[in-house]
Amino acid sequence: MADDARITIVLVDDHALVREGLREILDSHDDMTVVGEADHSEEAVACVARLRPDVVLLDVEIPGGEPTDTVTRMRALSPKSQIVIVSMYDGPQLLRQLITAGIRGYLLKSVDRTELVSAIRSVHHGSDRMVLAVSRDSLAHIQGADDVALSPRELEILELVAQAMSNGQIAHRLLISEATVKRHLRNIFVKLDANSRIDAVNKAINASLISPQHARPSRRDRHG
Repeated sequence: MADDARITIVLVDDHALVREGLREILDSHDDMTVVGEADHSEEAVACVARLRPDVVLLDVEIPGGEPTDTVTRMRALSPKSQIVIVSMYDGPQLLRQLITAGIRGYLLKSVDRTELVSAIRSVHHGSDRMVLAVSRDSLAHIQGADDVALSPRELEILELVAQAMSNGQIAHRLLISEATVKRHLRNIFVKLDANSRIDAVNKAINASLISPQHARPSRRDRHG
């Protein structure tokens, strides 16, 4: 397979032996290639900015910075890089913060190589996919409607969705890109455990996150 057709990956972990093991696993697949490594936050951000990989495998416990800050900086410098957390730590609060920051996956280091490779392919080829391999407790916590915390921007976008506005219309109204709207919607779907825009709006209303008065019937509903 040609190099330009491979999924390019940057490994970020402060243990050289872990990086070596990951590189060996990933480079054994014809559709993947490891293009860079880093062992602390500053080096990781610089590496991602320079190489702009398709996927970043990031350990949250690397030294040099808070994981949410590291993710935010990476996304700002390389928006197309999909960030997947690989960690020993399984905490719902951090998981929710990282999802809000824009990660595309969170895997515990107990996953096997097949799950790891599948997750990388999934986030690379599926623009709206979120891959989570965490404990049931953590998953239940972030999906609990009573404990949902949407950011002000997410609430703003959801209120516009409730008014039957398209992604393009929302982007125009808020002076942001459609890609940014899609990213916020992906976070909203995860937080609300929603499988569609209508489902997200209904769950937000039921959880008293937005008022029913924001919801308007679609054009089809108005004329049907």
